[in-house]
Amino acid sequence: MNAKVEISSDGLAHWLPDELLCENWINAALACANMQGDYVISLRCVDESESSAINQQYRGKKPATNVLSFPANVPNSMQSILKFELLGDIVICPQVLALEADSQGKSLEGHWAHMLVHGLLHLLGYDHESLEEAETMEKLEIKVLEKLGISNPYLLV
Repeated sequence: MNAKVEISSDGLAHWLPDELLCENWINAALACANMQGDYVISLRCVDESESSAINQQYRGKKPATNVLSFPANVPNSMQSILKFELLGDIVICPQVLALEADSQGKSLEGHWAHMLVHGLLHLLGYDHESLEEAETMEKLEIKVLEKLGISNPYLLV
């Protein structure tokens, strides 16, 4: 199993993980989700204004948000000729992540890992609309992060 993360950024964040680090986090999540194969994920880092606009357009919610996920919708005929599976796009707002990490007493890198794993699980079809779905998704996030040496993000300091 191997994931390729393609990152694009507006360059405004004071810190962004590199592709290798993102791929490490994504591969850990794929392994914990029992996914086999080669995958490509697009990661777009946006400022608060763009995050707000995307959140409004696709979710009907005005504020900037930490992470949004958009699963790929590749026709089977096209997917069958590719040597990898396109999972989709993850949009992260580094400014929101930095504020959350600070206010929650978390490391910025650990919060980034959590939000990228969270976004990936949405691409794989996990959700948190119901209590049961939320528990399933959170347990998997905790398992992945533990594997990465990051403490449970749901235990606020």
